[in-house]
This record gives sequence, structure tokens and C-alpha cells, in this order.
Amino acid sequence: MMWRGKLPHTGEPVEVESSDGRIAAIRRLGQGDKTSLLPWISSGWIDVQVNGFGGYDLNGTVTSQSDIAGVTRALHRCGVAAYLPTVITGSYDRMRQAFQALSKYAGSKQFGSASIVGIHMEGPYLSDEDGSRGAHPREYIRNPDWDEFQRLQDAADGLIRMVTLAPEREGSVPFIEKVVKAGVIVAIGHTMATGEQIDRAVQAGATVSTHLGNGSQPVLPRHPNYIWHQLADDRLWATFIPDGHHLAPPVLKAMLRAKRNKAVLVSDAVMFGGMAPGRYSSLIGGEVELTADGRLHTVANPAILAGSASSLEVGIANAIRYTDMTLAEAVSAVTVRPAMVLDMPQLGELALGSPANLTLFDCDTDGSGMVVRETVVAGERVYGPV
Repeated sequence: MMWRGKLPHTGEPVEVESSDGRIAAIRRLGQGDKTSLLPWISSGWIDVQVNGFGGYDLNGTVTSQSDIAGVTRALHRCGVAAYLPTVITGSYDRMRQAFQALSKYAGSKQFGSASIVGIHMEGPYLSDEDGSRGAHPREYIRNPDWDEFQRLQDAADGLIRMVTLAPEREGSVPFIEKVVKAGVIVAIGHTMATGEQIDRAVQAGATVSTHLGNGSQPVLPRHPNYIWHQLADDRLWATFIPDGHHLAPPVLKAMLRAKRNKAVLVSDAVMFGGMAPGRYSSLIGGEVELTADGRLHTVANPAILAGSASSLEVGIANAIRYTDMTLAEAVSAVTVRPAMVLDMPQLGELALGSPANLTLFDCDTDGSGMVVRETVVAGERVYGPV
């Protein structure tokens, strides 16, 4: 199959051909009268933090195959070709069944199953303090346990690709060392760690800050604090939620400037994304409220967000609109950069031999007019015109 579009970095029109699920050819096209009508084309967008979307939950009491399929299809409509389903803090049994279900779907060869390129395990080894724990249920937060992690990884058939933890928890450093040695990425998040604890975690092998600026207490010492420590550490990549609520536009702008080419955009979407405003209940977060402007917070404490209700294409447009990011940089932040974080560089490259994951979209250079036209996974059009 073949697709035509303009490269975000150069504006150059190209034709991309796939064969056996990989990019077989990239041809330059001449600048014709209809070039301006072509969509932008990039390697398929990658979202490393997805808890659910469109009414489908990956963190319910039971994670069904229909839930996973529903989330995957909804993400395809939003331009996401590859993602990490995110399993958050819960009982061992609930997390284990989620890992088993996700592994089953990923290996099923069902529609879009190749979009699952790993699993993000966010918790349960997090801070149990209000604010820093976010919507993670306190009763299931616990210290890192290597034996437990191995059992969960077995349930996932080795698909756990990233683990987010709080490095101040007892036993974190040796746990990080073992997890990294096993080939899993370790991220820092939902933490109240000191600068020294963050430094020890990075020395042990942690390489990412999860949704930096969030999963924190509403009131912090002006400086120093765990946000500044991570923001200033050039060894750490950082993911950001650009939904307009998790980080106020000026904060997002300043943080992206600080992290520069080590900034990655994520949705952190939950099942209520794409749903009508109102109050909802879920296993994780309890009773939550989705406001008309898309802000999702816990009812018990409106200052605490309960995940994002926005998809990745909204975040890309916001990052361009509110910050110094160009279209090309924003696309890199959902393609090349997350692929590097995951140590799967080919996943983010539009190059010969790379997976034929593509996103074709319209977007003005100021971030307005964002519309996803097509999403392609392993050479198969999973969203777009038939």
C-alpha cells in the first residue's frame, strides 16, 4: 500500500510504500499544484501512558478483551499507532489479571493488536501521601517487591516495558537495578523524593520522569523540591500531559524549554476521555467529575486530577499553541523521542525497514485545525477512508 503526505520537518512531499508490515520505499515527489492539499505524514504517533479511553477502562475489576479493543480503536481515531496500556496501582490479583488480558490481546493478531508495544506499570510502588499519590488507591500502595514484579511480568509474558515508582520507598534502589538489568525502563513519578534520593535512583538506572509536574502535592516548598530536581537533571527524559489542565500553559512552556529535546508528550488518558461532562464512578479514583472544559478531578478533592480526558492529538495541538514547540518538534515528541525512551528507535523513524506505522493529519503551524486523516499500523490502515 502507498500513502502520500508532507514531512513535518521539511514540508517535502513524499510517497511511502509498505510491504510485509514495514516501510519498503520512500519516494520524493515533485512540488505540484496540489502539494498544499496533502496531509502531513509522520511515523505513527506513540503514547506511553494510556489508562483507557472512550468509555473503555484498562483498570477495571476485570480487563476484558472488548475493553482493550475499544481503547485501541479509539486511539487509532486519534492518530495513535502504538501505545503502552497503563496498569496502575491495585491489588496483586487485579493487576495480574490486567497484565494477562493485555498480553493475550497483544498476541492475538486481532485488529490493531500490533499497536500494543509494551505495558506501562504505574505503581503500586509509589508515595502514599495525598497529592503525590494522585488518584492511586492508598490501600494498595506498597514498597517495591522484586519477586512480586517477576510474577507480574510472567503474567504479562514479558510485556511490561516501563515501571513508574517513587524512589524514596524502601528498597527502591536495588529494585531499580534489577528491573533495569532485566531490560525494563524505570521512571520516577508520584513521588516526594529528596534530591539525593532522585540522584540515587538515576544512578541506579532510572531514565524518565512520569508526567513531570503532576502526581505531586498541591502546595510545595518554592525551592528546592522534587519537580525542580527532576526538571534540572539532564540525565532524565520527561513526559508531560499537555491537556491544558495538568499543566497551565505558562508552566508547560517553561518546562518544555527546560527539557528541550528530552521532552515527550503523553495523554495519560482514562476511560472518561471523549465522554460527556458529568460525574462518573470508577474503580480507580472513585467518584470523579468531568467538567465542560475537559478537566477531570476527584469529587472528594477538586484540586486532585484523576487523569486526563484528552487524546494525544489535542495535546500536540496545545503544545504548539501554548509553547515554543514547532509542528516538527511536537511530532518528534510523540514519535522519535518516545521510541528512544523505550529503546525501540525504529518505532519512531520514517525510514526504510522501520515498522509501517504512519499518522496522516492536518494541522496549521500554529496548532489550529488539527484533524487526523489516517492511522496505519504494520502497513494496515486502521483508521481512515476505506
